[in-house]
Amino acid sequence: MAEEVEILRMGHQGEGVAERTSPLFVPYTLPGEQVRVATDESDHGSLKGILTPSPERIKPACAHFTRCGGCALQHWQEEAYASWKEGLVAQAFSQQGISAEISPIIRAKPGTRRRASFAVTRTKSGAVAGYYARGTHQIVPVSMCPLVRPEIESAMQPLADLVAGGLSRKGRASVLVTVTASGLDVMVSGGKPLDIDLRMYLSEGADRLDLARLAWEGEIVAERRLPILSLSGIPVTLAPGAFLQATADGEAALVQSVLEGMEGAGDVADLFAGCGTFTFALARKANVLALEGEAGQVEALERAYHREGPAHHLKRITAERRDLFRRPLLTPEMKKLDGIVFDPPRAGAAAQAAEIAKSAVPRLVAVSCNPATLARDLRALLDGGYDISRVQPVDQFLWSPHIEVAVHLTRR
Repeated sequence: MAEEVEILRMGHQGEGVAERTSPLFVPYTLPGEQVRVATDESDHGSLKGILTPSPERIKPACAHFTRCGGCALQHWQEEAYASWKEGLVAQAFSQQGISAEISPIIRAKPGTRRRASFAVTRTKSGAVAGYYARGTHQIVPVSMCPLVRPEIESAMQPLADLVAGGLSRKGRASVLVTVTASGLDVMVSGGKPLDIDLRMYLSEGADRLDLARLAWEGEIVAERRLPILSLSGIPVTLAPGAFLQATADGEAALVQSVLEGMEGAGDVADLFAGCGTFTFALARKANVLALEGEAGQVEALERAYHREGPAHHLKRITAERRDLFRRPLLTPEMKKLDGIVFDPPRAGAAAQAAEIAKSAVPRLVAVSCNPATLARDLRALLDGGYDISRVQPVDQFLWSPHIEVAVHLTRR
């Protein structure tokens, strides 16, 4: 069924929202637009035509926009889009009864994503590389992607041709590509089991494409060069699949915010430390206890510290593997700390925040890619006697509803 509706506002997933007897969510629309949509019994409509466009509507940057499901908001003027993203943070905070001034968002730039995951499948005409269409398992072939670094864009089809040789006829693979200082680091899942012939084929392909490293179903099959990243000037060998901030500019903005929040601290805990995104920056002025649950990332951090620490005059780093969801750093363990930084996955750090809230640690920086779980954790900290002194949103996920936030807190 088709009907005409007016878009009143933007939803938190980047869809326009119209009101009937209940909200109707319409992708690729903007507030103030009159649009024609196809509807069914669900709360989502499919855009069929724009009757009255918004003055904030612009030409998308990518020819695949609306067919490829990778972006939601290329059609929105930059200032309005940025303001909406800041509003996502304010809305999440408001739902927890938190009122705080939000600093202007630090904006992402096109062509800066240094890691991307795309799908590969085989067809009668050859290998197909692309992203899934919105809300489906249909792969949309893409010939360009204005989000990612040029190295990734130019490698998509050659990688698809290589990976397709290790797929069954109806198989689909997920290909994770990371740009490092020594070349592309590639991880593939969804392929055939490794045997001698497939190993040889993949190894030869990695050599032909000049990949730094190629892993297949979690096993490294070619490592021609160690994939190196610079974290605050410290070269770190990236653990396979290790957490990484999406853009170098975004990482730099978050590191700067963390350093400002930890100014004057002599002993700091870096919780959910990964390979050391914040650890190495902090260790230039403070002793750091770095806790991380993934063994490979802890090992990468330790190796980099022991190899590079003396030459860079780093303070003491103590890295430990610890599942902070099951075994959060306890309040008695925080007695000697001057500051805590925590950057958990999207699920947040409820148990850890509850422990910190009982502590006397004078300064905190909370970093999160999920405003909803961040607000929940902040609520526990505020109730425990902390105040928010700064909220800095950072847009690393251009044209999407995702956003990173760094929050400074001080003990009352």
